Amino acid sequence: MSNLWDLSGIQPQTKVVLEGDTIPALFWNGVKARGPNVWMRQKEFGIWRSWSWNQTGDAVREIAHGLLAIGFEARETASILSNTTIEWVLCDLAVLSAGGVSNGIYPTDAAEQVQYLCADSGTTVLFVENDEQLDKALEVRDHLPQLRKIIVEDMEGLRELNDPQVISLDQLRELGRAHLLQHPGMLEARVAACQPDELAILVYTSGTTGRPKGAMHSHKGLVYTVRGYNTLIARDQNDECMCFLPLCHIAERMGGEYFSLYTGAKLNFVENPETVPENVREIAPTVFTAVPRVWEKFYSGVMITLKEAGKIQQAAYGWAIGVGQQVADLVMAGQPVPGGLRLQFHVARTLVLNNVRKLIGIHRARFLVTGAAPISPELVRWYLALGVPMLEVWGMTETCGASTGIPAQRMKPGSIGPAASYNEVKLDPVTGEILVRGPNVFMGYLNLPEKTAETIDGEGWLHTGDVGVVDEEGFFRITDRMKDIIIT
Repeated sequence: MSNLWDLSGIQPQTKVVLEGDTIPALFWNGVKARGPNVWMRQKEFGIWRSWSWNQTGDAVREIAHGLLAIGFEARETASILSNTTIEWVLCDLAVLSAGGVSNGIYPTDAAEQVQYLCADSGTTVLFVENDEQLDKALEVRDHLPQLRKIIVEDMEGLRELNDPQVISLDQLRELGRAHLLQHPGMLEARVAACQPDELAILVYTSGTTGRPKGAMHSHKGLVYTVRGYNTLIARDQNDECMCFLPLCHIAERMGGEYFSLYTGAKLNFVENPETVPENVREIAPTVFTAVPRVWEKFYSGVMITLKEAGKIQQAAYGWAIGVGQQVADLVMAGQPVPGGLRLQFHVARTLVLNNVRKLIGIHRARFLVTGAAPISPELVRWYLALGVPMLEVWGMTETCGASTGIPAQRMKPGSIGPAASYNEVKLDPVTGEILVRGPNVFMGYLNLPEKTAETIDGEGWLHTGDVGVVDEEGFFRITDRMKDIIIT
């Protein structure tokens, strides 16, 4: 199998890549170690702009000192109401460096929801992306007595705005530069005072049953989990990743921002959700994490292109994908691939399948990661047939993201894989509910001790609400939701 796919880059990495026991400590150690290297890229006016670790550090330092200048205290909460941009990351790391708690709000949330999330989290500073998001904040600010400042990233259309509570991100950075000159060691002191057991971030659950709940994650839990991720879906400084899922969701916050912060993998930010297919082809990521809907869209795009192709191209694709599927079936069954079929697969990849991968933008991908919702085993099989391993992970906000994962050496579509090495997973012997225990499990729900007690039992097991089965190899499969079983 190793001759068919290069699995050397998917080996678990157990050594510590970056020292530090809080997210700000990790970040500033990263700046020190990687200085001039590129960390992030974002497309602006049609041109990709690179951010080195040093440039990122300078921006984070200015924003953090700006927060200190406006009286932001350690353990206060700042919220970010924005799409997935580099500025989101800069503000997040600045809040954490200043000893604060960082909370993300979906840019699609209505003003009423923004009010609830800011009130529940005790937000004192709110970062908003643009005039559209600012309007929501202004609509509800009279109901938020704790909110002191609103900071706007993009001031387009707001040049005439004169509001003492609202300043631009550029103005905050100016305040930060002045504050840095007057108090040169203050930020370092805040970073040093930040304790691993302290609350770092809030991630609000979707609130499908009642109000959203603020899941609390400590610095210790976040650092422990990103180190654990390297044993599951390893990356390094040579990797190119895409950042496009919402950063207020645990998947992109952990698997995108913090995991790349730890490993040094480059983060490329798409222009907007509509340009994802075009940006994938430009970036050609080496590791690509997405939700099933994205993988389905790519597949549909290839099928549409194929319908418009000539008869010879259609026949070539049919033969090549057929060879790929034969190989995929043997690999999934854990059986050896005969030499003749290996040779056919090599020809199929060279003549046809590599072009299909280029059409999607995954021709450089060492592996793909899918999660956040169930995916069709047939779709996984199709990507395997193209010659790219697709690894399914499962987890939730409360487990700090991925808690189980399919190993590249033993792919079983339809399964969510065995427990990740950094946590325990088992089934409740009576109900079959999937239970998780480990340092990656969250601290509890903000302001909801009774909900926390319902979710984490006396032995530290998190009750996930998912019902499953486990096979003799330790691979779990989700079969139902506890709520559905209770209803029926």
